[in-house]
Amino acid sequence: MKLSIVIVNYNVKHFLEQCLYSVRKATKNIAAEVWIVDNNSVDGSIEMLREKFPEVKLIENKKNVGFSAANNQAIKQASGEYILLLNPDTVVEEETFTKTTAFMDAHPDAGALGVKMIDGKGHFLPESKRALPTPEVAFYKIFGLASLFPGSKRFGKYHLTYLSKDETNEVDVLSGAFMLMRKAALDKAGLLDETFFMYGEDIDMSYRITKAGYKNYYFSETRIIHYKGESTRKGSVNYVIMFYNAMRIFAIKHFSKQNAKLFSTLINAAIFFRASISITRRFINKVALPIADFVFIYIGYYFISLFYGQLKFSSSDYYSRNFLLLILPFYIITWILCILFSGGYDKPMRHWKTIRGILWGTGLILILYALLPENYRFSRALIFIGSTWVLLALTGIRQLLRIIKVPGFGKNTRRPLIIGTDDECKRVHDLLDKTGVKFEEIHYANPEQVQPANGNGTRFNKWSELITIYDINEVIFCAKDLSTQLIMDAMSSIPKTELEFKIAPPESWAIIGSNSIHTSGELYVIDVHAINTTPNIRDKRILDIIGSLLFFLLSPLLILIQRNPIGYFKNIISVGLGLKSLVGYAPDSISQRLPKIKDGVLSPIDSLDTPVKDSESVHSINSVYARDYHVFTDLKIIWKGIRNLGNSPTSKG
Repeated sequence: MKLSIVIVNYNVKHFLEQCLYSVRKATKNIAAEVWIVDNNSVDGSIEMLREKFPEVKLIENKKNVGFSAANNQAIKQASGEYILLLNPDTVVEEETFTKTTAFMDAHPDAGALGVKMIDGKGHFLPESKRALPTPEVAFYKIFGLASLFPGSKRFGKYHLTYLSKDETNEVDVLSGAFMLMRKAALDKAGLLDETFFMYGEDIDMSYRITKAGYKNYYFSETRIIHYKGESTRKGSVNYVIMFYNAMRIFAIKHFSKQNAKLFSTLINAAIFFRASISITRRFINKVALPIADFVFIYIGYYFISLFYGQLKFSSSDYYSRNFLLLILPFYIITWILCILFSGGYDKPMRHWKTIRGILWGTGLILILYALLPENYRFSRALIFIGSTWVLLALTGIRQLLRIIKVPGFGKNTRRPLIIGTDDECKRVHDLLDKTGVKFEEIHYANPEQVQPANGNGTRFNKWSELITIYDINEVIFCAKDLSTQLIMDAMSSIPKTELEFKIAPPESWAIIGSNSIHTSGELYVIDVHAINTTPNIRDKRILDIIGSLLFFLLSPLLILIQRNPIGYFKNIISVGLGLKSLVGYAPDSISQRLPKIKDGVLSPIDSLDTPVKDSESVHSINSVYARDYHVFTDLKIIWKGIRNLGNSPTSKG
């Protein structure tokens, strides 16, 4: 066996599917085996593998054992002359494996090899080649000197930015996303260190291979797409802590005691520095618009109250300090909270959600106004006038943000160009229709509309013309009709900065792109994750809070119709505290692979007139509930199952 490919998967079913399609193409001319180690995914990965890739050798873990331990499980059983560690969020070229193994054959001193990696927009990923993170190199990286002076041999060492990405070179460290290792070198250096749970194992492995007397090479003559980062979000505090702690483990293991101590000091400074930036950035992103709304509304409302007081009561000071300092901020906070719960701050912004939140807020303020003591009731008319100002002010702010093209505030119109044969274009079009995503216009191009250039590679004149003529902002490549190499060439050659690229694997329900696999809108898929979207999670929690409060207030009446009166109070309190939900899945042995939600007091089965007990039927009902979830579905289930609110929880997922 020439090559053993090892892929560790954790809840990235659609990316794994696309990866394996590309691997299947790339292994046609080489003796290879593919090992998949699944770390207890709950997204249907196992079922997909058994249905579409029965040829792979599968290891199913009952828990997430981490990246290193999972790889080691397969490496111990692999029989290839070369072992390739490959991420599931990658796509390889058709000749990647033949080219890389040929290079290793020709260079017996090569212990490991990495390749040129690009993101989903065709941009080169600097982590394709790296130096050993010594304290000096880490210092330049952590505090930004590496970014300021990329061409410097001193400051640019971390990503070796002074070396051309188009030239093959000996390097210190390779990326675990694609790490081809000689089995003989691996036997000498040892398996991956399982102390590293997710990050740092590639640095450690690269270093140990060089310590074993071999060299690591960056190989520039083939490419892979690496979507990056589904398992963790790289801007998160959790990522910062996990990544830099991995660096600390590496330093303690390999550096002298003095250097390790220095490195640990640097790492602590890096964690504090990077985590502070991450927390600040995330906080600003979350609160900047609500704070701007509050300030803008308050200033305008303040002058409106002065003008209205002068007009109505001939006194600009008519409204007291209590109104301006207590009641007015309360009004504004109520509007902002209602906009938040309406989804008005979700991106991409939908103005109708903001309007809905303002209407909810106005109604709630009027209700609360009627409950206030007489000395705090200032003017109903001023509430209506103020709500008009809120509507105008927030519309103006969002229109300004849209004009200056702040991300998330555009119209989000999608105009895709599907490149493939007629049959594949039709299949992909049908898939887009079923996803429910709104498209302004869909255009098509045949793969043959490519003009070869004399000695200069491939130009994409015809595709570029169509993109310009129809103002295309998304290109979807049909992988069944196009080689991966051609797709990557197009991504790097078609000139348009705002363009998004996506790939439609053959016979798949997913269309995958573009730059980062955790970015909203980058994955079109017919799936059962509707219940997991942010608006639905929020709506479900709001219903639980309001419902538990209402059921508590109505308990003197509802307790009379409950089948289990004692359980009624226990469940309602648990729902109010967020320990349970009013509605969850019905229990069955299969639905553990559906999106996780809280245990439910009721389930979709409570809305049925006839009982359902067999596991397959229960799973189908749960799947439909998850895929097509709407808060009104829960209301229907609660109405029909109101006598069962004292039941034991229905879900264990």
